[in-house]
Amino acid sequence: MSDLNDKARIVDFLYEAMMLKRTPRTGYQFLGHGRENVAEHSFGVTVLAFTLVQMNGEADLGRTMKLALFHDLPEARTGDLNYMNKRYASVDEERAMNDAAEGLPFGPALKELWVEWNEGRTPEARLAHDADQLDMVLELRRLHTLGSEQAEDWLFYAHKRLRTDEGKALFDEIMKTDPSRWWFEKREDYWVRK
Repeated sequence: MSDLNDKARIVDFLYEAMMLKRTPRTGYQFLGHGRENVAEHSFGVTVLAFTLVQMNGEADLGRTMKLALFHDLPEARTGDLNYMNKRYASVDEERAMNDAAEGLPFGPALKELWVEWNEGRTPEARLAHDADQLDMVLELRRLHTLGSEQAEDWLFYAHKRLRTDEGKALFDEIMKTDPSRWWFEKREDYWVRK
């Protein structure tokens, strides 16, 4: 059972994790449209990780979802650096993760997840990595159908970063599917009242 100091440290951690709801993802500024925060992205990655594990049938679901959920936790301390930022600035994500985990009863588990994510050697880490890419792919595909020509270029490179057969298959299906198909049934009785 945690003592009072452990509980206080856990609450500090929770406030830190919630900072991701106010931490913007910065790459969209180059597209000129699109906007999300890191927590929104992490939610999408976690849903995609669940989906990819179901498609895979062998990877550990809980492990993959934890990797997806916490992969960007250091960004509560570092912010999100886009590809251009990373050409000129460096961030010590390992230090940020170590500091975030310091003093937590589950700190070693968080660090272990983060190391596994970065090494990318396990099937779970590869699926979580693809979930990370596919979250962006879904948004880029949506933006592309709304007229963003640059989104198509980004989709090309996102496809090249995919590591699993499941991720590549899902990418192909995303590219064939109209993002509004799930809700926009083209039926007159829904859209035209007489």
